[in-house]
Amino acid sequence: MKKLLLLAAFLMTTLVSMDAQRFAVVDIEYILNRMPEYEQAQTQLDQQAAIWRQEIAQRYDEIKGLYNKYQAEQVLLSDAEKTEKEDMIVEKERVVREMQKQKFGADGELFSMRQELVSPVQDRLYAAIEDHANQRGYDFIFDKGGSVSIIFANPEYDVTDQIMAKLKIK
Repeated sequence: MKKLLLLAAFLMTTLVSMDAQRFAVVDIEYILNRMPEYEQAQTQLDQQAAIWRQEIAQRYDEIKGLYNKYQAEQVLLSDAEKTEKEDMIVEKERVVREMQKQKFGADGELFSMRQELVSPVQDRLYAAIEDHANQRGYDFIFDKGGSVSIIFANPEYDVTDQIMAKLKIK
């Protein structure tokens, strides 16, 4: 009986405190995709990534050509020459894989470039959201377009348009 009474008291306290909290939702992806500086950063990143992909593809094509040449000449080569050519092809593959990792890896140049170009835009957006939350007294603002699973959001609590107006985005 005491446990039931304690549980009821806890639930009532939780419900009362939840009632006092204010929250809103915002679609960060929607806003970012309408910010010209974000679009420019994305274009720049896409262009650089395409250049690097093309360079890597050319190197793989070169390696494929060397391998095909090796396959054709293999019967004419001594064991030492075969080993030398195989080692050269393997080394070239290693170099290209390393280049791929250097450009596109988790700590690669593309990641660094993305941080450099996109972070200031995101920081500006987050500052606007924080400012809006402080001005309006929100306790929580959830991103309805992000990875947080929001199954339903009443449009009354969606402050996306207000954030966009604060950032002067149409």
